[in-house]
Amino acid sequence: MSWLTRVRNALNYVTKRETPDNLWHKCRGCGTMVFTKELEENLSVCPHCDYHERIGPAARFEHLFDAGSYTVLASPRVTDDPLRFRDSKRYTDRLKAARTQTGEQDAFINAKGRIHGRAAVIGVQDFAFMGGSMGQAVGEAFIAGVEAAIAARAPYIVFTASGGARMQEGILSLMQMPRTTVAIEMLHDAGLPYIVVLTDPTSGGVMAAYAMLGDVQIAEPRATLAFTGRRVIENTIREKLPDDFQTSEYYRDHGLVDMVVSRKELRDSLGQLIGLLCEGKQAA
Repeated sequence: MSWLTRVRNALNYVTKRETPDNLWHKCRGCGTMVFTKELEENLSVCPHCDYHERIGPAARFEHLFDAGSYTVLASPRVTDDPLRFRDSKRYTDRLKAARTQTGEQDAFINAKGRIHGRAAVIGVQDFAFMGGSMGQAVGEAFIAGVEAAIAARAPYIVFTASGGARMQEGILSLMQMPRTTVAIEMLHDAGLPYIVVLTDPTSGGVMAAYAMLGDVQIAEPRATLAFTGRRVIENTIREKLPDDFQTSEYYRDHGLVDMVVSRKELRDSLGQLIGLLCEGKQAA
């Protein structure tokens, strides 16, 4: 044994292999390296630039619902690959990989619980699952969330995060646009509010459907919100678009969303909205 080995062992040297690979996180907003634990304690919001990182359904539910008050609702099952679609990979293989990565069946999860003591049903779109793309499973889960809200006499709050329709399901994916629109009308017929929280990014067919049909439209700060890309629009209208085009703040300033709310304040804001919109409509 060499002297270098003896010294290393004496100092209880930690090898690179033993060092956690998720100790730091590089902020997508300012590029600053932040301790992962510090970021999680700050609700995945950068403490340096206030950039809101993308988070999944579990983190949303834990933050928004009263402690111990919520239950994740089962999602309806649909045919996995109705068109037997294949591009560079089989669609079934892409689904399998996404399910392994996220631990979820598809890109939309519902939960029922209470926010500041008031009943609510929340649906969260998970961008980590194939870009939050909208297919039959997402449509069915959305409708199931509406039905759960009607049964509970509670508002339906949806967090959108999507690249749009799921190309592997073709026209079946696009059919979810009118289906979810009809479901929202069912909620209105029951006298219950539909609240949308737009998160980064929300685009495509989702933006053209249930993402912009809320009775109240909220957005997280600096989220990218768009139907189609900047370059496509600029080439179409032959004009240069503002630098902040397709951001939450631009949408608010031009009347397309009602408010931009920080993640830290979102729970209280939703609680106040439920109190205002559902007064006298919920069972005790």
